[in-house]
Amino acid sequence: MTTGMATKAKDEKAERDVLGKLADRGEATLSRIVELPGGTKAVKAFNELRLRVDEMGKKVRGIDALEKRVAKLERDVAAVKRTQKAKPAAAKPRSRTSSSG
Repeated sequence: MTTGMATKAKDEKAERDVLGKLADRGEATLSRIVELPGGTKAVKAFNELRLRVDEMGKKVRGIDALEKRVAKLERDVAAVKRTQKAKPAAAKPRSRTSSSG
């Protein structure tokens, strides 16, 4: 049981090391990109894109709620139509016209 725990701890440490290396490389890459001509504009554009994608994600999540509301409204309308069809038409008073002129 201790070897399993030791292996797990070793795996977690290796995973943290890999993530740390990736983070370091990412920071180094970003600093190199910023040093390039137009690099600052590229990084700003990327950040704006990220923000817009986040906003779009929020809006898309809102669409699910709207779809549920529309489905409920459609069911309600269908139920109202069914009840209107089920009611017999109210007897309308017929006008008495003389057919014999």
